[in-house]
Amino acid sequence: MALFAFNEELGLLFRRTKAMGIDLEAFHEEGNLILEQVDAAELSPGEFAHRVRRRVEDNAIRTVILDSLNGYQQAMPEEQSLILHMHELLQFLNRLGIATFVTVAQHGLVGEMKSPVDVTYLADTVVLLRFFEAGGRVRRAISVIKKRTGWHEDTIREFKIGNGGLSFGAPLHEFQGVLRGVPTYIGTPRLEELKS
Repeated sequence: MALFAFNEELGLLFRRTKAMGIDLEAFHEEGNLILEQVDAAELSPGEFAHRVRRRVEDNAIRTVILDSLNGYQQAMPEEQSLILHMHELLQFLNRLGIATFVTVAQHGLVGEMKSPVDVTYLADTVVLLRFFEAGGRVRRAISVIKKRTGWHEDTIREFKIGNGGLSFGAPLHEFQGVLRGVPTYIGTPRLEELKS
């Protein structure tokens, strides 16, 4: 597996993932994970694509993670170039049967969110992570909004990040508008609410 990190200093990445119960540093030291910190200001898009290709071919990599597309975009003079370079790189990886994960941070935490670039048409599967406010708390939701082949889970679920890693809750049946970030509670009122 190879992880190309644009946004995260590797020491900080090791500490953050370890706090979630994932020891990336141990995977890296055992040789099961190749980690490269990428400075988009010092690397052209073509040079980066060549680096990924070389890693895949030289190390028999089966999984590639690009974190994040936002960092990759900083090396691009315009959005159209980014899409063309990503399309070429993803096609190459796909032809080799490489599983590729690409993260994209959206602008805006709650309410309307906008992606800096839309590459969803390039992806076989799109998983959306989003913040929403409910009950006076900032919460997190996860949903699969696209899967090109086969059945996929179509519910929106709350997820939490804690000392034990990630945990997923039941589908958020009692809320509507979670993906917009400002949900409406449509469930049955609780007994305490009826008494007041």
